[in-house]
Amino acid sequence: MQTFLPPLDIQKEKKVLEEMQGGSLEARNTLIVHNMRLVAHIAKKYQNADEDMEEMISIGTIGLIKAVMTFHPEKGSRLSTYAARCIDNELLMHLRNRRKVAREVSIYEPIGTDKEGNQINFMDIIESEEPDIVERMDKNSKICYLQKRLPKILNDRELEIVVLRYGLQDDKPVTQKQIAGKLGISRSYVSRIEKRALEKMRAELENGGV
Repeated sequence: MQTFLPPLDIQKEKKVLEEMQGGSLEARNTLIVHNMRLVAHIAKKYQNADEDMEEMISIGTIGLIKAVMTFHPEKGSRLSTYAARCIDNELLMHLRNRRKVAREVSIYEPIGTDKEGNQINFMDIIESEEPDIVERMDKNSKICYLQKRLPKILNDRELEIVVLRYGLQDDKPVTQKQIAGKLGISRSYVSRIEKRALEKMRAELENGGV
């Protein structure tokens, strides 16, 4: 069973980051090997996608390397926080590409013949495509992340409106008018609160947050 080194503590990580910014390849490699446990942890999320775990860890490592090479500690976030997103994005991109290729191949595979003896394939019988499992996992992952982060950024009223407006609780977005009726306020007031909340979220994103 593959084992990984423990993550660096805050002070050690800061020191190694400074060394890497000074041009040390050894420092860069130290940051990579001490975050491999994070790669394995994130890769486990996709075990149900019928992918080889070693391959997923290899793909996730690419995301980790990109994270280490592009991380800006002056923005205030931890490397692990930034790296987790980069690793997740790399894995999702890999799965989407694999899924796309597999779909393009299989959708034209013969699956039998009709009553007249003509060959038919999946393209002939598909009426509506099922939701993509990778896209669904990606969406669920992002919703979970927002549910954890938004209470730290928005006040109670802003949070309530954003959750309702974008269906973060039950995946059923509602209109500003419906929210206004539910909360007993005007639609224009709902619009102003929503706009203010989105501006807060955008500012947090630009600062390396959400």
